[in-house]
This record gives sequence, C-alpha cells and structure tokens, in this order.
Amino acid sequence: MDSLDRLIDGYANYYTRYFQGDSELHAKLAEGQNPQVLVIACSDSRVDPALITRAKEGDLFIIRNVANVVPPYEPDGHLHGVSAAIEFAVCHLKVKHIVVKGHSGCGGIQALIRGIEGEDQFISTWVSVLKEAKQRAVASRNTLEEICTFCEYEGIKVSLKNLETFPFIKNRVDDGQLNLHGWYFNLADGSLLKLDPKTGDFVGIFA
Repeated sequence: MDSLDRLIDGYANYYTRYFQGDSELHAKLAEGQNPQVLVIACSDSRVDPALITRAKEGDLFIIRNVANVVPPYEPDGHLHGVSAAIEFAVCHLKVKHIVVKGHSGCGGIQALIRGIEGEDQFISTWVSVLKEAKQRAVASRNTLEEICTFCEYEGIKVSLKNLETFPFIKNRVDDGQLNLHGWYFNLADGSLLKLDPKTGDFVGIFA
C-alpha cells in the first residue's frame, strides 16, 4: 500500500470509528467552532500538536509553518497568512491561550544556522525572523548541535515576543483575557517542556 492509499484507508477508519462513533460531537462542530487554544507549531511531519496532546476535533486552532515562526506585527497591506490566522483566532474565535510549540531537530532552525543548499526563494527569508535567536545561540554555545538546540529554544521566545507586538494580543494579555505559552517537544525522548516566564528556562511540563 503506498502512502496515499494509507491516507485513504485511514480516512475510512476515522469515518467509521470517530465520525460515526461520536455523531453528537460532529453535529455540534458542523454548526461552528469554539476552540480555547491556538497552537503555533512547526510544519514538521513528526510533531503534530493534536496527536501529541490527544486533542479532539474542535479543541485546537492550529497554525503550522517552517520553524513555528511568528512574524512581527506589520500592517502594511501585504499578504500575511500567519498574521491573518492569528487575528482570526484571537479576535473572532476569542481563544484564551496561545502556545508556540517548537521541537528538537528542527530543519527550519538548521537552515537558519547553517544556511540551505540548493534553490531557496522563501525559506531563508522566512527563518530570518528568528535572527535574534541565532545571534544569542552562536554567542553562547560552541558546537553546531548545541547552537541549533539552543536556537530552537530561543526561537520560541522570539515568537512569543513578536506575538505581543500585535496590539489586539497585547491588550488582551494585559487585561488577563489571553495567556501566552512556550512549549518544546523533544523527539528523542518524547518529553514536553514549557517555558518558565520567571526564569526563562524550559522545564518539564508537569513542573
């Protein structure tokens, strides 16, 4: 069975087991969505936020892009897909939490640190949003592996800082209507870390 056939087979299983198995939930979802959490995660195929958290349909509003980047607020009339999705989640869906979730072995971060081989029209420019994280990583770590890992952590912090450049986010955070969180998933051991805003360190999610 090839990869596409596996997806079709998986859909058949989903339809029978989950869609038909919880008709009340899906009837409600057909009328609209009311997620409480926005997750901004990497597009990496190994780090699906819904799978990792065992979330149900309707629980999460998810934005995925290379290196889980949040660009700064730029109301310049240009095309801003990530910013549009953030605006929709915050201003229209009224989410209560935003989670920026990074992960180990991030190809986007590696492209930021090492550059990228071959044709590259968009990736380098996109990940350059995290250049501040790169500067801190290069200045404080020695080996390439250490630099990339530290940059993955610091990239989450930069994206969280960029979130607060959006006035509609800053106002809601200040009013206590919205909470921002940084998470980091380690592919090697399956651990999930959270950013401690007081210390700036990433600690176990249950700490």
